[in-house]
Amino acid sequence: MGLFRFIFSKTFLLQLVLAAVVLVVLAFLTMQWLDFSTNQDQRIEVPDLAKMNLNNVEDRLEELDLDYEILDSANFNPDFPKYSVIDQVPEPGKFVKEDRKIYLTLNPSGYRKVELPNLIRTTKRQAVPTLRSLGFEIGEITYKPDIAEDAVLELRHNGQLLEAGDEVMKTSVIDLVLGDGSGRYRGTSEEEMNDDTNTETPEENETDEFR
Repeated sequence: MGLFRFIFSKTFLLQLVLAAVVLVVLAFLTMQWLDFSTNQDQRIEVPDLAKMNLNNVEDRLEELDLDYEILDSANFNPDFPKYSVIDQVPEPGKFVKEDRKIYLTLNPSGYRKVELPNLIRTTKRQAVPTLRSLGFEIGEITYKPDIAEDAVLELRHNGQLLEAGDEVMKTSVIDLVLGDGSGRYRGTSEEEMNDDTNTETPEENETDEFR
């Protein structure tokens, strides 16, 4: 009787161990099957499309059974060719399903144009940082006779006079014409200044008569 109990208990324990092993194996196989069934069509790795033009992009994605859509153009980046891919979603290296769309942002053909603010009669100290904050570069600074020292009299680009509201390409070089503070207003001729200097006052005329 004791031997029977010993054999029975040993067999029972062995069956329990075998059942546990079978359950573990079945669970593992089930997880593997679920992983395969849910991801079997997600094995396409997204390529790096940076700096590619649309013709190359289309050929590359067609080979991988992927599609694309252009979202927008970014600010011009001189490190990228014109009309090339500057950003993409999903990122390179991600795995996606077949026929998934890759969303692209393209580099425009050049810098965008910026509207010029009214800076006439502002000071050089105000105008220079304003122009730089808009993306312009400061070029040659020259002076003209004017009553206000360092007041902006003219803005020029490639020799052309600019006015407030003009649209100028970002990064353009803007030349400044400033007042020299000499006391003459802009537009006053040298003859007029000489006439003003030589004009005698009534008191001076009376003094000359008594002499």
